[in-house]
Amino acid sequence: MRAAMPAVRADLEALVKIPAIAFDGLDHEPVRQGANAVQRLLEDAGAAETRQLSHGGGQPSVYAHFPAPAGQPTVLLYAHQDVQPVGDLAKWVQPDPFTVVEKDGRLYGRGVADDKAGVMAHIAALRAFGGKPPVGVKLLIEGEEEFGSPTLEGLLRDHQELLAADVVVIADSQNWRTEVPALTTTLRGVINVYVEVSLLNGAVHSGMFGGPVPDALTALARLIATLHDDNGDVAVAGLASGRSSDLDYDEAALRHEAGMLPGTEFIGTGRLTERLWSKPTATVLGIDAPGAAESANALQPKARAKVSFRLAAGDSAANALKAVEEHFRANAPWGAEVTVVPEGGLGDPCAIDATGPSFDAARAAFAEAWDGTEPVEIGVGGSIPMIATFQELFPEAAILVTGVEDQYSNPHGPNESLDIKMFERVCVAEALLLEKLKR
Repeated sequence: MRAAMPAVRADLEALVKIPAIAFDGLDHEPVRQGANAVQRLLEDAGAAETRQLSHGGGQPSVYAHFPAPAGQPTVLLYAHQDVQPVGDLAKWVQPDPFTVVEKDGRLYGRGVADDKAGVMAHIAALRAFGGKPPVGVKLLIEGEEEFGSPTLEGLLRDHQELLAADVVVIADSQNWRTEVPALTTTLRGVINVYVEVSLLNGAVHSGMFGGPVPDALTALARLIATLHDDNGDVAVAGLASGRSSDLDYDEAALRHEAGMLPGTEFIGTGRLTERLWSKPTATVLGIDAPGAAESANALQPKARAKVSFRLAAGDSAANALKAVEEHFRANAPWGAEVTVVPEGGLGDPCAIDATGPSFDAARAAFAEAWDGTEPVEIGVGGSIPMIATFQELFPEAAILVTGVEDQYSNPHGPNESLDIKMFERVCVAEALLLEKLKR
């Protein structure tokens, strides 16, 4: 396996060159090019069957099948080849984020960690067996995960029998540290909503009417301020909190990794891992309002914000949406009219019971690949909503959530990166896992 890593890296860099962004309003031809490239890699790896699947006009997912030897289980390997937009180019270490550069033992590039390294970890494991793995293997490489997987649930339901497996490996999470592997056992859900307050029929002169007549921007600011208590904990009644972890985060490390300014305080109460993984969050993502430089001396009639809520395991997106709507309406200041509109689909949180022989095999594989370091169980503050769908559709399957990222990968931000040594271990661990899942 280790001797094959230069070729795996070369193919990873070639995938990164394809700017596969599935967001609305952008050119989706690179997403299709990425799917074609992944399909060719799987064909070259010896797949007995490959094809592209889609649902409802969504972006293509690549399916491949390596049949199971007699009496052996089947493993479904998931990853995604689409990526986030690059953001501010000036903040990247290289002029083109889709051209990988190496620096201090890490590879930098958009998608190099999230999640094209996950794609290549699957392919590397298959190459380790010359395309004839010791268990059956199916692959599903998605093309619109970063856009919220709007059609994936439909695709999974359309092809439930085709994708059925005894074990599902989802390579889209992270490790606790580069030197400490992890199994992700809880992930928060997510809902995004637009909340709009209305107070006037139209903008009016702030001098002539200001004082007794309220303005929408101030009302919106007051409404948003009710989302947290004085400690910074989310104050929306009805949102659940999940179980806490035995692990905790070093405060200095979290400050450094998040890029917090000197003197900035943490918000919320409880262990840092509890706040990161098992408590709800409320984050204002944007506000529709006149820009400061061009704003007039007028009372604004309407104002709108986009607010994101991360949901703890044990909650549901439907319950959370109801609680959020009730909170906004109950706390509307000065009789303001309030409308709440959800954006896109709702993402349920999930918790995984990591017991049983498949999880034992995974722990043994990780420990061997990491030279004796046992994996830990972690939560993830982010969301992979389709895991809950996998749990629903394949209730008998063991679902292993693994990862190629670490605390410095910075997925979705500038300078996304991948630790080279850890990536090799991830590839070795997955090959060992396939071997250890043999009956």
